Amino acid sequence: MRDRTIAELGEALRSKRISSVELTRDTLARIKAAQPALNAFITIDEEGALAAARAADEAIARSSGGPLTGIPIAHKDVLMTAGLKTTCGSRMLDHFVAPYDAHVVSGLKSAGTVLVGKTNMDEFAMGSSNETSYFGSVKNPWDVEYVPGGSSGGSAVAIDSFPPRPAPIRVVRFVNRRRCRVCAASSRRTARARAMD
Repeated sequence: MRDRTIAELGEALRSKRISSVELTRDTLARIKAAQPALNAFITIDEEGALAAARAADEAIARSSGGPLTGIPIAHKDVLMTAGLKTTCGSRMLDHFVAPYDAHVVSGLKSAGTVLVGKTNMDEFAMGSSNETSYFGSVKNPWDVEYVPGGSSGGSAVAIDSFPPRPAPIRVVRFVNRRRCRVCAASSRRTARARAMD
């Protein structure tokens, strides 16, 4: 299920080829496996995620779920999530627990999504490399010597580290190789395009 789109996962859930609990457990296992190397998450809510997944499975069994019911998601840690730590990547908010949900969080929760955690980010979203978080830098899953970009680097890494990695390709040229993931990705695309010609 790792290489499926949200629409494909939703169809698999509604046709009961997989349960939300199974999908959520798989997602949490992948997060736990990648977290020590990549530091994409500030908060992982395993207990809350599994409870939401069970509720989603019950809604699906009653045929009352929508297209997002049971789909695991993560929110950038800048969004208020009631009952969960919301730090904005800052030491100042290290122990702050949000008293309410942000509008987008509330809407996605109402749609039946399963929140697995909160992703790392530049402190107060003030950065472009994801190196200013109080909770440590986020590492690029393609090469930990590169930055993932920011300020939403944790979210980008959480998405990009889940699919299987393609076979490595030879990159012709890098611009500012150690710092710029965008430049490296652009070079990879250019190299791939040249190889196809």
